[in-house]
Amino acid sequence: MIRRTFVQLALAGTMLVAAAPAAIAEPAKQGIVIQVSDSDTKTWNQALNVVKNIQAEYGKDKVDIELVVFGNGSGLVKFDSPLANRIDDTLASGASVSMCQNTMKGQKLVAADMHPKIGYVKAGIIEIVEKSKQGWTVVRP
Repeated sequence: MIRRTFVQLALAGTMLVAAAPAAIAEPAKQGIVIQVSDSDTKTWNQALNVVKNIQAEYGKDKVDIELVVFGNGSGLVKFDSPLANRIDDTLASGASVSMCQNTMKGQKLVAADMHPKIGYVKAGIIEIVEKSKQGWTVVRP
């Protein structure tokens, strides 16, 4: 019994050691969180351009990007936004777009008022702070 347990442990250890180089060789994705919190459509366009440029430089599969919208930026992700087609393109590219639920509550907005494909976070600024703590780069165009 002891011998069988020893053999099982030895095999498990060998498998871990064999798998370790593959795990080490796989570089971690860079995380970038982009803040949109003002009502200027020029800033909205710039933020969406930043997403596109980052993906072009690093490669879509090598970077995680989250666009976090709160405060006065809410117009960017409303269903009737002048940039709704660009939000579609951004989501299709693999980036995520998240709207702050605290802002929605304060502005008396509901999900039906928003772009149908976006995600939601409880507090936009907290999402940004937490991503920063995890090593994500914070960008505010």
